[in-house]
Amino acid sequence: MRLFRRSVLSLVGASVIAPSAFAAASSSSSATPFSERSIGSPTAPVTAIEYFSLTCTHCAEFGTVTMPQVKPNLVDTGKLRIIYRDFPLDDVALMAAQVARYLPVDQYYPFIEALFAGQNDWAFAPGVNYKQSIYKYAALAGMDQETYNAALADTKLRAFILNEQQVAEKKYNVNATPTFIINGKIMPGAMDYADFRAAVNAAS
Repeated sequence: MRLFRRSVLSLVGASVIAPSAFAAASSSSSATPFSERSIGSPTAPVTAIEYFSLTCTHCAEFGTVTMPQVKPNLVDTGKLRIIYRDFPLDDVALMAAQVARYLPVDQYYPFIEALFAGQNDWAFAPGVNYKQSIYKYAALAGMDQETYNAALADTKLRAFILNEQQVAEKKYNVNATPTFIINGKIMPGAMDYADFRAAVNAAS
């Protein structure tokens, strides 16, 4: 198990996504930015809640190294459902989380995986303009500038995300990312595929 980053907000208060997929999901989904985001069957015997930050390097490692094995072997086979919960470590992660939640629900997972894959580009490049760099990825997902601006300006969504973070801190003592809750068992820290699969098998 690797080290993981601690929450900053608690202290201070590259897959490419087709635009056509954005349009199709927009017309078929009634989900709101406040709706649950998950992948996998609702009837899967194991549910993992992942608290993550889009600027967390360990979350990015899990997303780009472990998830490509988890999804086909555990999620797509019906063994596992993953529920995503935002736990932004900083304002940049909070901005990205708001934008992700303004995408159609079917595009949420591909978008956050694209952000993890390009994290060094949009989050950590020297002199990066965060607002512009996040929009570059949102535009690839088919989001227009007006929707993007609305996502960043949504104070209710911002408050919702921060409230969910506070609930996680109080209810589950989450203070770092990533943290997984697998069928009720709290497991902080990034895991490789073998460890994650073993945790899922133990919970089933």
